Amino acid sequence: MAPKDGVQDSALTQFRAELIQEDLLRNDASIGTDDRTLTRFLRARNYNVKQAKAMWKACLQWRSTAEGVGIDELYRKIDPWDYPERDHVFDCWPLWFHKTDKRGRPLNIHFFGKINMPELYKHISPERHWQTVLVNAESLTREVLPAASQAAGRPVDGTFVIVDLKGFSLSQFWQMKSLARSSFQISQDYFPETMAQLAIVNAPSSFTTIWSFIKPWLAKETVAKVDVLGSDYQSVLLDLIDADSLPESLGGTCKCEGGCEKSNEGPWKEGRAERREKWLRGEGPAGVVVGQDVLNGTRGTLEEDEEHRERDRERDAERSSERSRRLSMRSSLHSRRSSKRSNKSVLSTLSHPIDIPRASADDKRDEEMQASSQSTLASTPGPSTPPPPPDSDTDGPSISSASSERGVSEGVDTGDSQETTPNTPQKLYASLSSYAPTDRRTTPVITTN
Repeated sequence: MAPKDGVQDSALTQFRAELIQEDLLRNDASIGTDDRTLTRFLRARNYNVKQAKAMWKACLQWRSTAEGVGIDELYRKIDPWDYPERDHVFDCWPLWFHKTDKRGRPLNIHFFGKINMPELYKHISPERHWQTVLVNAESLTREVLPAASQAAGRPVDGTFVIVDLKGFSLSQFWQMKSLARSSFQISQDYFPETMAQLAIVNAPSSFTTIWSFIKPWLAKETVAKVDVLGSDYQSVLLDLIDADSLPESLGGTCKCEGGCEKSNEGPWKEGRAERREKWLRGEGPAGVVVGQDVLNGTRGTLEEDEEHRERDRERDAERSSERSRRLSMRSSLHSRRSSKRSNKSVLSTLSHPIDIPRASADDKRDEEMQASSQSTLASTPGPSTPPPPPDSDTDGPSISSASSERGVSEGVDTGDSQETTPNTPQKLYASLSSYAPTDRRTTPVITTN
């Protein structure tokens, strides 16, 4: 959010004074010396004068060294709207200015679905194409915005960019990814705050992936100006743009002779050929001259855009607060319902007796036989301590449980001399037979040798 008017005015006064003191502001410089230009740099750095001045210095340095000749000389060599390869460039990299919206902001239209880098470089070298990108960016502040301001009778500070992604694929994105990133960087560093609004239409399913790459390249202030409209966008655009200013391909009615993409139609076109010839001869200014009565207007598109964004922020904050309030109410209601259900479940459990299954007849017989066996074993004399391990030297019978089992099943004498202990299979059988149940199905079978 920009500071209040008083702070802005104070920052602008200080900024201009420091630029003049350090000889960084010259009347003949093509970068511009009016308050609107200086304000763009201040806005890009949130009215921090020190940071805005560093940005201004870097911009002057770039302008004097761009492509080894400087941007002014490059603009002399290449007319952004009339150079030999222009038709091929527009066929493979469609990007152009076209008329204005209802507020006087120039339309800057891009058709990414038609991008074909391999075909483009058959007709122009990558270095030459990059130079056309630079002079096209320079034309925005040198001719397009000033002409739009003069035509509107008030300051016009930014463009309305429309990016059509119909037919745009990931393979095309990989082709132009590096060039697009460099273009964004040039725009943000050396032509700051010149994009007022960006509408993306016909976004494909792959747009989420594409946006994940593009978003980190943009300043957060730029991201805040982006609207993704999808395929149902015509009504939104026509609310902002007159139908006769919007190309037919985007839902308008404009049909420029030779095609809107190559017409360069707009107020900047008026008297342009004569104006450029005078400048090349050194007889005229570098770009469109805007009257002081227009520049001194207190309300331009910049102020309107800031007011619109402020209203949007307030609306979004209200919606966010309302959503949070509703979520809180739902969460509280859900917690109360869950608590009630939990209490009902506990009460229901406590109010019902526990159903313990009854023992079957077979279980009873097993229990009776086990009790009888335990009674018999209890009445039989035996050692008072557990038997030692088989390898122990302790006196007495050395019988492990495995040895006992072998003694029973194989009829082996385990060495116990007490006659009262049924150590042989015959004696053990006789001892147990008196307690055997009458049901033959559950009577253990003892095998004797």
